[in-house]
Order: sequence, then C-alpha cells, then structure tokens
Amino acid sequence: MENQYHERWQRSLVKAITYRVVIVLLDFGAVFFLTKRIEVAIGFVVASNIYTTVAYFFHERIWNGVRWGTKGI
Repeated sequence: MENQYHERWQRSLVKAITYRVVIVLLDFGAVFFLTKRIEVAIGFVVASNIYTTVAYFFHERIWNGVRWGTKGI
C-alpha cells in the first residue's frame, strides 16, 4: 500500500518565505560588497525578491504534483 505525501500550500508558503529571508541577506551582502551603496543594495533586494518569491511558490506547487523521484513509505 502506497502512502501518499503532499505538502499543503501553507507549508510551501512558509518554506518560500524562510528561503527568501536567507536569499535577501545573501543578495544584499553581495550587492553592497560590489557597489558599496546601501540604496542600490536595498533597491535590488526589494525588486528581485518580489518576483522571485512568487516564482518559487509556484515552482514548489508544480513540483508537489510531480511523482518522478518519489516512492511510497
């Protein structure tokens, strides 16, 4: 008997948010290191994280429906 496991959308949302926090810190650090301008780093982080958070959420939801590489417990 196969045990099916599917993440709820709330779990995907929390994973997306926590992942973005890490990426925000890394992006800010990299852009600030390269430009030495805090306003450029903040602008980049804000713009890039709006669209990439949405993209990551939908990417997670699509992969949640893909059976490839999974097996039942």
